[in-house]
Amino acid sequence: MSKQEIAAAAAQMVVEEGLEYGPAKRRAVRQLGLPQRTPLPGNDEVEDAVRDYIAVFCADTQPAELLALRRLALQWMERLAVFRPHLSGAVWHGTATRLSDIYLQLFCDDEKSAEIALIDMGQPYEPRRVTGFHHEPVEALSLHAHCPELGESVGVHLMIHDLDDLRGALVRDAKDRSPRGNLDAVRRLLADF
Repeated sequence: MSKQEIAAAAAQMVVEEGLEYGPAKRRAVRQLGLPQRTPLPGNDEVEDAVRDYIAVFCADTQPAELLALRRLALQWMERLAVFRPHLSGAVWHGTATRLSDIYLQLFCDDEKSAEIALIDMGQPYEPRRVTGFHHEPVEALSLHAHCPELGESVGVHLMIHDLDDLRGALVRDAKDRSPRGNLDAVRRLLADF
């Protein structure tokens, strides 16, 4: 069984169930009856398989779902503009479906300022610790936002980074893409849609 087959099985779970790449890869290994220590495909391989899956099975629905998620992301980025928000993940890279969550990276002078802003908005959220893009633990504030275009609630995750981390946040990835985009970049994505 090849890494491509694992990536294809994981991609189906990402698109059809909204799983993140890591859990989807591990579940694909179990589902395919492979040993736990089977080498896993990289996230780039899974992303390529997700794009292939979307092209074959979701080409008629995914573009509108992606557009709705990007519009919702932009609304939250505008609300939180003072924290220099950057969109990342599937919504930024164009592989999101209605089951995808929105990931915003916030770059704050004070870690608690974003929490205070949510409290001031009357927005319920759940704090937790997650691994940041430098592989260190960061605060994440998770909330649900209604997406009128999809007619449902969408998970929005605010990853809180120090302002000094902004410089390293724009280093290009293995595919020579920007791993995240600021307000202007997201506005351009929507204008080009």
